[in-house]
Amino acid sequence: MSRRSWVSWVAITLAAAFVWATGLASSAHADPLEPLTLRTATGEHTFSVEVAATSATRERGLMYRRYMPMDRGMLFEFDRDEPVAFWMKNTFIPLDMVFIARNGKVMRIVDRAEPMSETAIPSGGPVAAVLELNGGAAAQIGLKVGDMARHPFFKP
Repeated sequence: MSRRSWVSWVAITLAAAFVWATGLASSAHADPLEPLTLRTATGEHTFSVEVAATSATRERGLMYRRYMPMDRGMLFEFDRDEPVAFWMKNTFIPLDMVFIARNGKVMRIVDRAEPMSETAIPSGGPVAAVLELNGGAAAQIGLKVGDMARHPFFKP
């Protein structure tokens, strides 16, 4: 193997290792990102979200990911308004969980759910959706119960 080929092989191997180690490969998705806006006392804050609208996508959620950009999230949509509970099994990054009513009203916020925990995190009442953001994002934008989310799923 020539020196140039060897250097190219090393560079490709290191790049592949970086992608695997940071979880970028597992965070790749075929679904397009959709804008979701949270209206708080500090203004409007828009995130690009993946939508988990099927039982398969809801079941997997953000498990196995090692990284998510700060302006990203995942919106879990449900067919019926009912109490739900989430857990952090196989989820490596701390997440904020925002439980949202069908009209877009924020009903409950769980700050920095513990990674890898199997403890159930209940909605505290009927909700239509759950938004998962990077841990600390809700506090950073001043999100409070009663604030509003805007996305085509919500019907004000």
